[in-house]
Amino acid sequence: MRSIYIGGGVIAAAVLMFTAWAQFAPVEDTDNWGFETVAAYPHDPDAFTQGLLIHDGDVLESTGQYGASTLRRVDLETGRVEQMTALSRTHFGEGIALANDSIYQLTWQNRLVLVYNVDTLERTGSLRNEGEGWGLTYDGAQLIASDGSAILTFRDPETFSVIRQLNVHDNGSAVRNLNELEFIDGEIWANIWYRDEIARISPETGEVLGWIDLSTLYPRSQRGSEDVLNGIAYDSDSDRLFVTGKNWPRLFEITVGPD
Repeated sequence: MRSIYIGGGVIAAAVLMFTAWAQFAPVEDTDNWGFETVAAYPHDPDAFTQGLLIHDGDVLESTGQYGASTLRRVDLETGRVEQMTALSRTHFGEGIALANDSIYQLTWQNRLVLVYNVDTLERTGSLRNEGEGWGLTYDGAQLIASDGSAILTFRDPETFSVIRQLNVHDNGSAVRNLNELEFIDGEIWANIWYRDEIARISPETGEVLGWIDLSTLYPRSQRGSEDVLNGIAYDSDSDRLFVTGKNWPRLFEITVGPD
């Protein structure tokens, strides 16, 4: 660290600036983690992954793009699509969450949340969304949605009405482009669009508790510019963590922890 010597007036201003910054600074240092790959499974390279979760050992996946958006059940070991429901050509599929035996699927700009039976993937209803839909997860009581901003919105699963909102920040700076979400061990984990990192977020304060660096999982040199990391699925029954990306040919099982 370099030492900087400045005049008295500037020092006073610097103290004021530091005091203002300290009001937003985290109490503890950000906890940064690395990863290890446990296994790699086949994944449809044409699947523009927007949402991911594990249910009864199978992968449930939402894919995007107009005319190609789907909700699908996929065999983990083989990558084979076992069930699939196609969305209207005018709907762009986004994040999904499982709550009360129903799957909730966001759409991007259609202001619509599609609801399905978890066993059949048959559409059972829909709810209105006032803005864009990006990522979605469930904390056991409320749905949590992202819209590409730095704000997470907690919503009622029955009506999708807003319960509260959470500003996500890291060392006082807003963390924007929040994308696919997963609720893991009392934390909200979020993909950040175009970043090969996962943010671990406090659902109480919005503070980023730490980052998981996945930049070496599937090198950028081997994928297209839009083929970004997107998709987090945690199997709480077996304590297994899975990640993938848009148009990635593999779904990875990983373990994570402090570097």
